[in-house]
Amino acid sequence: MRALHAGASRVFSLASPCVIVKTFDGVKGLEKYDKDGIIDKISGVHGLGRSVGKFLDGRFTVFCLENLRSFSGDVIIDDPQRKLILHRPRFPGGESHPGFLDFAINMIHLDRAHLRFLTVSVHGLRETLFYTLFSHLQVYKNRTDIQSALPLIKDGVVSLDGGLLRPNGSFCLGRSKNLEVKFVVTTDVSSLPENVAEMEEQVKHKNWEKEMVLEYMKREEDLLKQVKELYRKQKQELMDYVTQPAVTQTSCESPATHSPATPGSNPFGAKLSNKWR
Repeated sequence: MRALHAGASRVFSLASPCVIVKTFDGVKGLEKYDKDGIIDKISGVHGLGRSVGKFLDGRFTVFCLENLRSFSGDVIIDDPQRKLILHRPRFPGGESHPGFLDFAINMIHLDRAHLRFLTVSVHGLRETLFYTLFSHLQVYKNRTDIQSALPLIKDGVVSLDGGLLRPNGSFCLGRSKNLEVKFVVTTDVSSLPENVAEMEEQVKHKNWEKEMVLEYMKREEDLLKQVKELYRKQKQELMDYVTQPAVTQTSCESPATHSPATPGSNPFGAKLSNKWR
């Protein structure tokens, strides 16, 4: 898998007619046009091809990883290959087909250098690119297994002896002598440090820890908001309770208040001694 550069995006080419980019900026950087809509042959991927003596005259497919519909399920956390959790196809009685080997997407082995490529939504090549290409494609031992497993097949199937059933229900028959399915992958790692794979794993682990810490902080902030709101309500209830008795007491004492004493009156209600009578 060869890495190219288009602007600030990193581009990966699986084969000559197919290019994979991480973001839409990579798509825009591959090809430029003049004011009349004519392709600029000296910029983007066309200019890169010219620099190595190769010219792109036909169409080519571009996959943008962040625009692909990624796998909505879970991956096996403790699997270094990040294989997808897919349920083995079973008949209504619960038994599985003996000729079923695996799902094609989980039979792809990615080297560690490519496992580090993640989208913003933390999806790797298996959950995005290869899921788009293979979906739930099943792999069986031979063509006879395919015929007996038809009720279990939804997204197509291949067999080791060249059998092929497409998702639309069409079979590929005839000789399979020249049938060959392969991925041409070239990797230039001569200039990389020996421990680059280990470093990449450490970075990936640190990013995962960062995501966990951020998620924990968010939960703690939500709890703090709830506690503050509860404190505010309880404080208000306490203030209402403290001030309410004072208001009641004042209202109860008001009718018993006497007017100022008039001359000759005895406001204290004390009895006069015989001395003053």
